[in-house]
Amino acid sequence: MSIVEHPSYISEDVEITSREYVFRGFIQVEKVSLRHRLFNQSEYTPVIQRELIQRPEAAGVLLYNDQKQQFALIEQFRVGALDDSHSPWQLEIIAGVLDGDETPESCIRRESLEESGCTVQDLQHLFSFYPSAGACSELFHLYVSETDLPAEGGVFGVDNEGENIQLHLFNYSEIQTLLDSGRLRNAPVIMALQWLSQHITTIIKSDEVGR
Repeated sequence: MSIVEHPSYISEDVEITSREYVFRGFIQVEKVSLRHRLFNQSEYTPVIQRELIQRPEAAGVLLYNDQKQQFALIEQFRVGALDDSHSPWQLEIIAGVLDGDETPESCIRRESLEESGCTVQDLQHLFSFYPSAGACSELFHLYVSETDLPAEGGVFGVDNEGENIQLHLFNYSEIQTLLDSGRLRNAPVIMALQWLSQHITTIIKSDEVGR
């Protein structure tokens, strides 16, 4: 049985003895008491306590344009990076949390308009993943979209949500410099630019074959 297709254990192999909210705000924090199965043993762990940060699902998109050979990133203040040695202002892809029963695709189209003024049509899903499963429930859906990009950047965001977002346009030639610089500090933007780098290589190889 392959671990790729079948995990060693499933949710039924966790016994929850108690869970209670200790904080409810923009995020919620639960204190969970549980025990779970041990690898290669029939026993469970003793009861252990964990703090679980509850966050809604989120979705993000890398906007790019092959004809212009450009892509878009946004820059904004992030409290989680308050003590970052580079800057609390982080370079990121466009992203946001899903609103209620909203789909990831609908979220991305809404956030793209709010954070860049760009209209997104076709979306390609790359991955869905937990950015920090050690403590947080957030599931992040990562997409890319080739779309029309503006001639230059600008400032965007929803004022009543406290957003102040700078849109930046980069050339394809700057991808590796960004990846090597240490300026990118969150997983979705790094993953998206690694995908874009592979995408560009595929285009180049296709052009060479077609000559």
